Amino acid sequence: MNSPIVIAHRGASAHRPEHTLAAYELAIELGADFIEPDVVSTRDGRLVARHENEISGTTDVASRPEFAGRRTVKEVDGRAKDGWFTEDFTLAELRTLRARERLPELRETGFDGRFRIPELDEVIELAARAGVGVYPETKHPTYFAGLGLALEPPLLAALEGFGGPVFIQSFEAGNLRALRELTDHPLVRLTAGPAPDVAEIAAYADAIGPHKDQVIPRGEDGALGEPTALVDEAHAAGLLVHPWTFRPEPQFVPAGLDGGAELDRFLALGVDGVFADDPGAAVAARSRAAGPR
Repeated sequence: MNSPIVIAHRGASAHRPEHTLAAYELAIELGADFIEPDVVSTRDGRLVARHENEISGTTDVASRPEFAGRRTVKEVDGRAKDGWFTEDFTLAELRTLRARERLPELRETGFDGRFRIPELDEVIELAARAGVGVYPETKHPTYFAGLGLALEPPLLAALEGFGGPVFIQSFEAGNLRALRELTDHPLVRLTAGPAPDVAEIAAYADAIGPHKDQVIPRGEDGALGEPTALVDEAHAAGLLVHPWTFRPEPQFVPAGLDGGAELDRFLALGVDGVFADDPGAAVAARSRAAGPR
């Protein structure tokens, strides 16, 4: 793809509860090129689409008395988390839960309770029917491997036979290095914080997914500053650049801009794709960047 790709971040998550088939379906209607399922494991080794394995913020599990005893505290990647975790549920049990809006103070909650948690296979089947790509992220792969629930084998098995484009992303370099030996699918290293070492990343990945502040930092006033050299350096190393995450709400947008203007600034730098909660806005920005035909 020559023009920047639009990656529907957790589906059209600005408009529907994230990681539901409804969110992915709407994203496709809005013109997304890829839908993004974050993947975590169930107790019986099935992959489901959730941003985190702790699910109290995105499902109704806390209100379900039959699961009250499953609440616990776990250390995940060095951080203590209190709640309910996918690895303590079978797929059948998770299917009884219903999704709810993760940001109820900012977004519409009228869809709460209407949709269930989808299995990864369902997301891939939807993408195949619609002719769009899938962009899965392995969430906490080292943690899950330590539980005997490694994400990589079922992920690659689910992608077998899918004829559309694929990117596989992770924050863990070790996870991507292992995947490099197992698959030809393009791999994406997600980054945040200090400037990443693009030469090191280029040794095992095909793209970088930087936090957008690594591309254009914000000043103390919240406004966008001057771009860094990251896009040019990544391109020189042979890496595509897909920054995250573009959200339409004013709380997430740089001072002095709206969401569309922010996207315009990043696309003007030559990024190769964007993760967007509102894929329709990203599609519109891409059209503006392309100019009249």
